[in-house]
Amino acid sequence: MAVSAKWYGLGLKHFMMGDILWKASGGSTIKVMLLTSSATLNQDTDEYIDDVSANQVAGDGYVAGGAALTLADPAYTGATNILKLDANDVSWSASTITARYAIIYYDTETPATSPVIGYVDFGEDKVSSSGTFTITWDAAGIFKITAS
Repeated sequence: MAVSAKWYGLGLKHFMMGDILWKASGGSTIKVMLLTSSATLNQDTDEYIDDVSANQVAGDGYVAGGAALTLADPAYTGATNILKLDANDVSWSASTITARYAIIYYDTETPATSPVIGYVDFGEDKVSSSGTFTITWDAAGIFKITAS
C-alpha cells in the first residue's frame, strides 16, 4: 500500500519560516519515526518530535529516532500547479516492528527543537516479524502543495 502524509500545521509554518530545507543534497536531515497505536497525534498543536515520541516503537531492527530519508529535490508541475516533496521508500530489514503511525520530521538532534513536518496513519497496525518493514510513499509524493 502506497502512503502519503498529512501536514502538521506548525510543520508547514517551519517550512515557510525557513527552518527546514528539503533538497537532495546539502539540505536538512529529514527522518521518519514509527509510533505505536497508543500515540495521540494532534495535527494542529504538535510542533516538535518530543510532542509525539513517547509512543515510539521498540523492536529488533529499529533504532530510536527512526531512519533518515533520501530526499528528492522538490518537483514542480506547471500545468497542474503542484509542488511535490518526495523521497525514496524507507525500510527496516530483519525487523520485528508493530507500528500504526509514521512521523516525518526535521532532525536537529534535539527532540525539543526538531519540528514535526507530517504524519502517516496506516489505518491499522502494520507489522513485520523477522522481516522487512517498508514504507512505500505514494507516487504523487510524500507531500504536495497545490498553488491556486
